[in-house]
Amino acid sequence: MSRAKGIVVSSWLRQFHRWVSIAFTATVIANFVARAKGTPPPWVTYSPLLPLGVLLLTGLYLFALPYTMKSRIRSGA
Repeated sequence: MSRAKGIVVSSWLRQFHRWVSIAFTATVIANFVARAKGTPPPWVTYSPLLPLGVLLLTGLYLFALPYTMKSRIRSGA
């Protein structure tokens, strides 16, 4: 992958990560609201898990990105 293409992918992934974090926050808030009104159905209880998993994967990638770029620059690739 060329450096320019990597920057575009990284930029897109950062924006995607931000939007997923908003979705995760909304599902957690909805979970608390549903619990305040009684016992929520299981799908409401487990709804934050999908965005949380996506946040985990994209966050780990974004965390490791500077370290992999440093090693690519050092190796001359």
